Amino acid sequence: MNKPLYQFFTKDHRRIDELLDQATENPEEIQMEYYQQFRAGLLTHIKMEEKILFPAAQKANGGAPAPLAAKLRLDHGALTALMVPPPTPALIKVLRHVLDRHDLAEEEPGGMYDICETLTTNQTNELLEQLAHVSEVPVHPHHPADFALEAAKRALTRAGYDYDVIAQQIDL
Repeated sequence: MNKPLYQFFTKDHRRIDELLDQATENPEEIQMEYYQQFRAGLLTHIKMEEKILFPAAQKANGGAPAPLAAKLRLDHGALTALMVPPPTPALIKVLRHVLDRHDLAEEEPGGMYDICETLTTNQTNELLEQLAHVSEVPVHPHHPADFALEAAKRALTRAGYDYDVIAQQIDL
């Protein structure tokens, strides 16, 4: 089956992942030029889902949100909050953890993209046209204050993640 919305969003996931990989090639010296591109790309991707894809699916579903929408919106809040503090190796580790799980919930068979694709099948071209014209989200400078990281940790908790536990996990 042809899935142009699925392809659009998963291709964008790979682009965003590549920017993060480039930014963190040397984890002890984050390449801020790439990290800024990653931040803008991630926030713009979230904007496309929240402002275009999810509302179109909800409208096509008789006004009822797709079953995964609430969880994904909590993830979006947590990911957005993680964009505020300056990047550290621990923050990057948590960010990758959340992105891996979040992207899987969107991309897996029966996931959010499949649901949206099915619900909006008669609107695909219109949605792709809207998505092509989404403006990039401007990013502000990082906020190094402790409260910025604490706010991100609270957003992660609401989404079902524990920043400190993830940050301390040993990579195998």
